Amino acid sequence: MSYFPGDSKIFGRLFNDERITELFSDTRYISTLVEVEIALAKVQGELGVIPGDAAERIKAQTASFQPDLIRLGEVTAQQGFPVVGLIQQLREHIGEEAASFVHWGATTQDIIDTAFILRIKHALTVIEESLSSIINQLSELADIHQGTLMVARTHLQHALPTTFGYKVATWLAPLLRHRDRLVELRPRVLVVQLGGGAGTLASLGDQGSTVQKALATELGLGIPLLPWHTQRDSLAEFAGWLSLVTGSLGKLALDVILLSQTEISEVAESGNPDYGSSSTMPQKKNPIRSEAILMSAQQNATLLGGLHQSLQQEHERGTHGWQLEWMTLPQMVGLTGGALRNATTVTREIQVNVERMRQNAEKSNGVLLAEPACLLLSQVIPREEAAALVKKAIKIAQVEEEHLIDVLQEIVDLDCDWSTLPTESNYLGAAKTFTDRIIRAANET
Repeated sequence: MSYFPGDSKIFGRLFNDERITELFSDTRYISTLVEVEIALAKVQGELGVIPGDAAERIKAQTASFQPDLIRLGEVTAQQGFPVVGLIQQLREHIGEEAASFVHWGATTQDIIDTAFILRIKHALTVIEESLSSIINQLSELADIHQGTLMVARTHLQHALPTTFGYKVATWLAPLLRHRDRLVELRPRVLVVQLGGGAGTLASLGDQGSTVQKALATELGLGIPLLPWHTQRDSLAEFAGWLSLVTGSLGKLALDVILLSQTEISEVAESGNPDYGSSSTMPQKKNPIRSEAILMSAQQNATLLGGLHQSLQQEHERGTHGWQLEWMTLPQMVGLTGGALRNATTVTREIQVNVERMRQNAEKSNGVLLAEPACLLLSQVIPREEAAALVKKAIKIAQVEEEHLIDVLQEIVDLDCDWSTLPTESNYLGAAKTFTDRIIRAANET
């Protein structure tokens, strides 16, 4: 199944990863359905559920099978599912002797679900590769900039001194958790689907669970406790994981966008002059990849609700929630792949303006040290009075463009040891300790 924006010749490269786009193309969709049908016939032949020669013929003949997609689309419009028309074509191609053993004991949802899981499995290979690259690049960036002083901002206002290495560590930390979550998630998601008409595999007699296990082994998938036709929680959990990944990348992207504003200019998304050009303003260098990441994060958060809607399915086989997954989950996988691809480029090519970070910290004229100044004064006067004095000094410092500590020493007649006050570069608390922890965790496999 194709979908926007992955199938767009214009937008596909901006919002997607071509390797994932291919996985959810019509061609790959049909080939994966056929792969499941072949695997089912193969294991059934080996177990004696169907004649061995029929299984061999099914496998041999499908090697040259070329589906008629136009005809398949017509049947799908009539029947609601592509498997019905696909099996018709497969049986015609295979020939009468073995044709009736195609799709033996299975139901449409078995084939579609299992094929979908196989494509998710392949997509996760791409996603994990990109995620690992980003983790490695952010780990290196955090290490390089452990001592790079910059302004920490809360509510978009100057707050305290920090380091760019620590900021990068805050981008990295959730990605490490997502890596761990995926290890836990895989066994729940990457499982075979084989339940027959109503989930009991009655059509296979006493060999149902044996065939299920053999099919899972043949396809490299896990075995669920029971068929999950109307139990869609694992796919919803997977969708939640995708939204978490893009959400964390979106936080990184938003920080890059804010830090690259002209008034701040502490980072640039890339040094490549061909990225982010304006059609009319030559001075512009738009953080276009970060914008695409942020869009993907917001769109995935929106789509996630659809996957949660698909959890409500009727009795043993649902009516519509299943189809909702077809329309939603491929988009989420594609957007996640695209966000990761863009983030791989951003984290590799980001330009850090160390000098501008230092200048922006110094422009505060000591206001970044308001907290330690207040703590120092609180040693000799009540905390409320200390805070009032510091606020008064801040106003004077901002109007007169003087350093906050100089102003405090002028207006405060108290026995304070001003020499104990830190500078911006050594009022960093445990920033290095925390950053080191994240770097070590990133390097653990």
